[in-house]
Amino acid sequence: MTMDQSIQILPGNLDCPEVAKLLQEHLAEMHSVSPPESTHALDLSQLKHPSVSFWTAHIENRVVGCAALKNFGNRNGEIKSMRTAVSHRGMGIGRKLIMHILATAKTQRYERLYLETGSMEFFQPARKLYEEHGFVYCPPFGDYVEDPNSVFMSLEICTENP
Repeated sequence: MTMDQSIQILPGNLDCPEVAKLLQEHLAEMHSVSPPESTHALDLSQLKHPSVSFWTAHIENRVVGCAALKNFGNRNGEIKSMRTAVSHRGMGIGRKLIMHILATAKTQRYERLYLETGSMEFFQPARKLYEEHGFVYCPPFGDYVEDPNSVFMSLEICTENP
């Protein structure tokens, strides 16, 4: 069995201490590499909003990653809170999470997904992952504005009529 096959993606339990710890690490790392005005990661309370779907990645019953999909309500959404635990980077967890989000978006008939990520070298692996899944660079969307520390990407999902 490859590592990718042993990764399970499950609905995330935002009340789980292990999930809270992973999200705290995520926020701390984002604040360490981006200025406050350019840090757009959602905190625990924001992830509990009804418009947000949240999943966790597990290996042998341990939480090793997470991701969220924020529904804009117009068949568009935004990928949020993509995170792989530092101890498990390079094992395909991010790839498995993005594939799960894309499959969910197709099933739910989303037309387009967006995301914001950092422009700094630290974020290059994330940008590469998104590019490999067809995301292209785009102007700011939603409430975002031009920011030298951010890049914006989008992916067309479903073009058929309902």
